[in-house]
Amino acid sequence: MKSIFLSGSLFLSQLAFAQYNYPKTPEKPVTDDYFGTKITDNYQWLEDLKSPEVKNWFKAQSDYSHTIIDKITNRDVLYNSMKQIQEMGGDSYSYARQRGNIYFYVKTQKKEKLSKLYQRNLSTGKETLIFDPETYKKDSQITNFSIDSKGNKIAILLSKSGGEICELRILDLKTNKILDDVLSPIWSEFNFEFTPDDKSIIYTKMSTGDPNSNMLLKEMKAMLHQIGTHPDKDIILASKEEYPELNILTEQFPMVYFSEDYQYIVLDIGSTKSENPQFYAPYSSIKDKKTPWKQIVKASDEITQTFINGDQLYFLSHKKAPNYKIGVTSLSNPDFDHAKIIIPESSDVIRSMNNSKNYLYYSLSNGITQDKYQIDLKTSTVKKIPLHDGVNNSNPLNSRENDHLQCYNSNWLTPATAYEYNPQNEKVVKSKYFNGSSHYPDYNKLYEVKEIEVKSHDGTMVPLSIIYPKNIKMDGNNPAYITGYGGYGISSTPRFSNRLVALLEQGAVLAIAHVRGGGEKGENWHTGGMKVNKPNTWKDFIACSEYLINQKYTSPSKLIGNGASMGGVLIGRAITERPDLYAVAIAEVGMTNVLRSQNSANGANQIPEVGSLKDPEDIKYLIEMDAQSKIKKGVKYPAVIVRTGMNDSRITPWEPAKLAAALQNSTASGKPVLLYVNYENGHFTNDLDVVFKEYSDIFAFALWQVGHPKFQPVNK
Repeated sequence: MKSIFLSGSLFLSQLAFAQYNYPKTPEKPVTDDYFGTKITDNYQWLEDLKSPEVKNWFKAQSDYSHTIIDKITNRDVLYNSMKQIQEMGGDSYSYARQRGNIYFYVKTQKKEKLSKLYQRNLSTGKETLIFDPETYKKDSQITNFSIDSKGNKIAILLSKSGGEICELRILDLKTNKILDDVLSPIWSEFNFEFTPDDKSIIYTKMSTGDPNSNMLLKEMKAMLHQIGTHPDKDIILASKEEYPELNILTEQFPMVYFSEDYQYIVLDIGSTKSENPQFYAPYSSIKDKKTPWKQIVKASDEITQTFINGDQLYFLSHKKAPNYKIGVTSLSNPDFDHAKIIIPESSDVIRSMNNSKNYLYYSLSNGITQDKYQIDLKTSTVKKIPLHDGVNNSNPLNSRENDHLQCYNSNWLTPATAYEYNPQNEKVVKSKYFNGSSHYPDYNKLYEVKEIEVKSHDGTMVPLSIIYPKNIKMDGNNPAYITGYGGYGISSTPRFSNRLVALLEQGAVLAIAHVRGGGEKGENWHTGGMKVNKPNTWKDFIACSEYLINQKYTSPSKLIGNGASMGGVLIGRAITERPDLYAVAIAEVGMTNVLRSQNSANGANQIPEVGSLKDPEDIKYLIEMDAQSKIKKGVKYPAVIVRTGMNDSRITPWEPAKLAAALQNSTASGKPVLLYVNYENGHFTNDLDVVFKEYSDIFAFALWQVGHPKFQPVNK
């Protein structure tokens, strides 16, 4: 009898495998020895993205996924819902910059898919379109911009289809022509700005723009470019090779900027860590044969932000203060151990710091809401800025010339509202120019928000945000979508999302797990989810998922788990540790093969957060957080959709692809595992049409798998 039962189980398992005729993925085992622990990887051959076999495999997987997804009904309902919510908000704006009487800003009109660059004359109120990326180059998108001191030239950082390897062009506003200068390749997040005489630009140059090169994010250089000259003549301000005394690691990036008074040029030796070494030099030395850098901050000082005001160095630090403190010391002779502490550590967390001409501003967060405070640089007087409850962020309009501040207030169900604030009169005014003519329904009447804490595996209380339709029954039959991140100290604070509201409209419960590894509860919360403590990230997520089930918000057959980027560790390990807990997993551009990701261009950058393959102690943690090696044949895994972009330079496409391949060849649940490939995108894109199309497909897949009647496949 026992042998018959086993044979029957095997037969059912084979039936489950046969339900989906995936493109074949050969297993080509390679065994790696990690300090005595041997792990066999059947899919390392997929890491060769230049191989014709691998290219054909990606194409076959992508085509197959669409044959399945294209049969799901009402995907257009989700797409149209996202578009409608976008249009209800009117035009949307990014942070503005001010020069004289002119505002410069990026705007996306309510019926458009891409942002364009505008200026507005405050005297006349007239708005003028000054740069449309679609007329410049096919698939071009604006990533960032910087304005010279007089507002005569704009440096615009441009990407292709949302990729992060960019080029910088300069627009002359007097002639409305783009100058001949082309600075590239530049990473999307690097700083660039004009010198005070407006004749040059400082920037950080990558060593290569080849997305498949292992040198992509290595050996970078801080540069000075004189406008009108060839980039070959640019002056190297800092680099590993030319400045060995700076001890720059191969994977670190030197990033430069100017002090507010232009007396100094400042150098950050950047990485995924926020606590970076920092140097400064007199601005007068900028064209010297070699910049005389002097160190002012060491990584061991645990300082995450600084601001120079004359000979005063203001700093934000978590040293002996995990919820952070703000202090001030001498720039010429810094002494952080004996510095004056202006804002001591409190029960809330100081999240960030910025400045205007005469004030320093900081954000104080309880993990969910966030208030803004100002410090008078002359008197050190502290005042709270009278903004509405919620998450408040700010941006100076022109920190070198005035104290005007642009503020944004947001909540889960309230789209961001822009305000303008002047500390001179302490008035907060709803912005006349940076709010779209919105026509949203009152979402607070339709949906409920609960902020609670859930006990995790070790007794730690983990914040969980739950948003759900007010009329739902708590009977376990509701589809629910839970997401989490848990990396780099980044907090998942409330913000309005067109995509997630579209899910709410389908009767889904939304949940955001504020797991360890983030920064919701300060630096201890961050370190509580990194390296040796990384399992807390997915165990917190599992605990929050179990809470939704125990409280009858949903059930395992209705629960959708999501993780993106570093959240790939979270969702990958959640479904390999508790495959029974989720009906669907959405793994987006995720770090799911940590043991191999350090072989990619961006891999070495992750060492401070996850550990090093060269360290026998770190290996234990890396093995534990590697989802790829935890996949076992014959396990009933959830339905899974894995998203990747072929131009992704953060998480190389082979990493998500290997997850999909391993699950397809292993799962015994009979549920689909699909690889969703975008051949134009990188890690993300600014093209809203592409974003809404991708998420309407992905959400429809998830809703199909949890049995939503509107999203069931039909034969075509």
